[in-house]
Amino acid sequence: MTNLALLVLRLVTGGLMAGHGTQKLFGWWSGPGLKGTQGFMEKLGMRPGHVWGTMAAVGETSGGVLTALGALHPLGPLNIMSAMIVAARRAHWGKPIWVTSGGAELPVTNLAIAASLAMTGPGKISVDRMLGFRMPRQLAVLAWISTAAITIAAIRKPEVAQTVVEKAATVMPEALRGTVAPDLEMETRPTPSMEEASQEAGVGL
Repeated sequence: MTNLALLVLRLVTGGLMAGHGTQKLFGWWSGPGLKGTQGFMEKLGMRPGHVWGTMAAVGETSGGVLTALGALHPLGPLNIMSAMIVAARRAHWGKPIWVTSGGAELPVTNLAIAASLAMTGPGKISVDRMLGFRMPRQLAVLAWISTAAITIAAIRKPEVAQTVVEKAATVMPEALRGTVAPDLEMETRPTPSMEEASQEAGVGL
């Protein structure tokens, strides 16, 4: 029964997170799309928005898919944990905890589930178990450390991404360097109402 319970948690949490990520990444399910997500990151003070917005969209999508499948553990739950911590701090901080008030109720719930899955493993009913895959301990530790570092940077020092981009540009071939600023769009949200409160407290940013 334990493995069945883990499967249910993975499918529901991972599936919904993947769907939320594709709203950001592709604009599916009436989502803002990548440009809207990047613009929203700028609004939150996470600049450059094209870096953090893309990372959020890819992180939520990949985290959801990997968690649902139980593949490459613990990368899936770690991606979800990082996204939810940043969402709670950057988008919902300072509000009452409840979803009806725009608070971090759902991100915190998803964070708790992802953390539990990260610690317990995906269970027997998973792609990893079917393929006999187990991530080497050193790589798993590196994944935890790198995820923690990115999460801390997103919360406390988002401007570090600009420094990384600028340094990377200096070693890239001229043809691959961006010549203009990204064309960002500001994510639009409903007018103040109970509907807005529910959407603002969704599973992501």
